[in-house]
Amino acid sequence: MNKVHFDKHRCKGCGLCVLFCPQKILRMSDDLNDQGFSYPEVIDPDRCTACGLCFRMCPDCAIQVDKEGIKNSDKKGTTEAAEDTEKSI
Repeated sequence: MNKVHFDKHRCKGCGLCVLFCPQKILRMSDDLNDQGFSYPEVIDPDRCTACGLCFRMCPDCAIQVDKEGIKNSDKKGTTEAAEDTEKSI
């Protein structure tokens, strides 16, 4: 199941999502949308951590991140890491 979904009709092909993806799992498609722009696609959905950086970088609001796609154990690990950081401050 993909954790990142792109609205290819809203995308203007800036490529910021591809540039800032920490996992480097996005690329610009060879296909064009209705406006004539290339749009992003996920090349390895299993490596997506749903960090949301692509979503935050998109100036066209063409990206949706499904946080429900993250395993419960991953969420727990993130919460524990945040709590540990707060305790050390």
